[in-house]
Order: sequence, then C-alpha cells, then structure tokens
Amino acid sequence: MTGEAPPGLPEATEPPVAALADPLTRILSLTDFAGLAERTMDRPSFDYIAGGSGEEITLRENVEALRRRRLRSRILVDVTSVDPSTHILGAPLRMPVGIAPMAFGHLAHPSAEPAMARAAGQAGVAFCLSTMSSTPLEEVAGAAPDGAPRWFQLYVHRDRAVSHDLVSRAEAAGYSAIVLTADLPVAGDRERDLRNGLQYPERFGNFTAAEGVAGRPLLEVIGGFNERGLTWRDVAWLRGLTSLPIVIKGVMSGADASRAVRAGAAGVWVSNHGGRQLDRAPASIDVLDEVVRAVGQRTVDGQPVEIYLDGGVRRGADVATALAMGAQAVFVGRPLGLALAVGGEAGVRRGLELLRGELLTTMALMGVTSVDRFRRWMVEP
Repeated sequence: MTGEAPPGLPEATEPPVAALADPLTRILSLTDFAGLAERTMDRPSFDYIAGGSGEEITLRENVEALRRRRLRSRILVDVTSVDPSTHILGAPLRMPVGIAPMAFGHLAHPSAEPAMARAAGQAGVAFCLSTMSSTPLEEVAGAAPDGAPRWFQLYVHRDRAVSHDLVSRAEAAGYSAIVLTADLPVAGDRERDLRNGLQYPERFGNFTAAEGVAGRPLLEVIGGFNERGLTWRDVAWLRGLTSLPIVIKGVMSGADASRAVRAGAAGVWVSNHGGRQLDRAPASIDVLDEVVRAVGQRTVDGQPVEIYLDGGVRRGADVATALAMGAQAVFVGRPLGLALAVGGEAGVRRGLELLRGELLTTMALMGVTSVDRFRRWMVEP
C-alpha cells in the first residue's frame, strides 16, 4: 500500500474549509453544518450558539430522546402525492416547521436575522424573532416576504415600559403573535460562555442596553434585564397590551400547559430552551404526551389551542415524531443558526430544504399523505 487515495477520491488529509462549505449542495443533513461552523467561527461565537448549560445533559438528551423513538408505518398506501403543508394560528405553512428565536444573530453571520427571515419566507415556514436580536424588529419584518408568518418573542424587561414598547412596535410592524418566554427568570449556567469570557455588546437591535453593560459577562447582563417576578398574573397584563395571540414558551408539564390555557394562551410551546437553562430537565419530546393530554380539545377565543415543540429536532423523522405525538409544528434553532454561520441566507435555505426533503420521504415511507393523518400509535414508545 502506498497510502495514496484511490483514483477519484480525495487525499486522506484535512480538506480546506472552503472546499467543504462551497457548494452547499455537498451538505446532506442539518447535522453537517455543526462541524463546518466550528471550523469557520471564532470559538466564543460558536460556543454561544452550540452550547448549553451545566454539563449539557439536557442539550444532549433533547437529541437522543428523539432518536430513541421508533416509527411505525402503514403499507400499501398510495403516496403518489404527499403534502406536508399546514396552518398555525391561521397562517399557512409549506411544512410544519418554524425557526426558533435566537439572540444576537450577528455572532453567526453579518446578515443576521434578516437573512433568517428571508430564508423562512422563501421556504414557507414560520419565523420567530428574539427580543435580543441584533437587528431592529422593523428591519427584520421588512426583510421577510409579504405574507410570511412572523412572530415576536418577548422577554419581559424589568422596566415594563420597555416591554410595552416592544409589543406595540411588533404589532405595528406586522408580527402576528407574541411569544412569551417564561423559562428565563435568570440565566442558566452556560459554562462555555463563562470560560470564553463572552461579553455582550452595548447596542441591541431593539433597544439600547443600560450604561455600563458593554464588556460585562453574558450571564450578568441577562440577570439585569429579565423580570424575575413574572407570574401567571402577568399573562393577563400582556394580553391587555395587544390584540395579537399569545403563545407561552417554556412549558414542560401538563400542569403548566393547563395554566397556560386558563390564562388565555392561544399556543403552548414545549421547550427547555434548547438545553440552555435548567440542566437535567427532561427532553422536550419526553413531556409532549403529558402536555397534549392536558390541553386536549380546549379552545381560547373560539379557536383550538395549538401545541409546538423545540429541542433536538435535526431530521425530518424528528418532525414526523413530534407531529404524530400531537404537536402542530416544531421549531428549530441551533442547527439553523449554525447553517447561517456556514452559508448565510443560502445556508439557512439549504438547511430548510434538507429538512423538507427528509420529511417528505419519512411521510411517504410511513404511509402518511398529509399532516392530519399522523397518529400517536405511529411512534414507539
């Protein structure tokens, strides 16, 4: 053996990053983006997007819990036509997927959130913008194609006037729902960010941070922004600020799902914050059955309460699993943030294209021709 590669195959050496990232068609799954992003990004930025809290047990378990599920199929079903389209909160989607809110898009790519919004609109999926976006919410709204569903995620600021202003601006800019994130009274212990000394910028897309914030550690700054005293009573306060439907994000139990419905939430979002908050929390998929039972057929303002899920979604099979277990849609964050880092807007489009292709294949192989034909028995356990 000479050690030379067979004709037509590359040498067994580390390929240059450019050869891997271009063209994007060489990327065959959402998971491919992580390794490329780690090579191209500076370490603090990569770790901010890729990392979780504590020992990152929940971060890993989100993925593994979905992988443990097994899918059952119907055979001899005509799958000549498979349609993954659906609606959430009345808005049409080409597939039951959305881009989850992620802070500080500029850490991934200069095009930041506008690129995400454009890619989401072109793919026909929902887009949820973070309070902590790098780009003002109005600019992001303007970047999205007309009619593309966009939601605004809200962290309630200790200064309620700041939050009131954000909600009013979001409604005026054409966002169609407010997503109240309820699982961040304090920041989780994100050890990667602490080791890297990650610092927050002075200027945020949607507001100016308090004087003296620039250069301070991430966890300290978050602790200074968010309202620790937030309770269920404040959902009524939020509903009084806007005519938009309210979705409560961070629900991890049937009891809280019931409280969310009683408080008037149009949607319940099952999420452990992507494993970035309470480490050793269950995987999101592991509490979905409990939440679905708690919500049942209940309605708010005459409309059925919807259920969404994020955490660990990497494949079309993961989307199918969540749908069969009762979710109306899933949201994907971290993998698409890394896709943005690798290829900008084109990277996000590629990631969504791959997810759609996998979902179509999975549905056909399961004998499911539309999303309303998923059933709970199709997933084990």
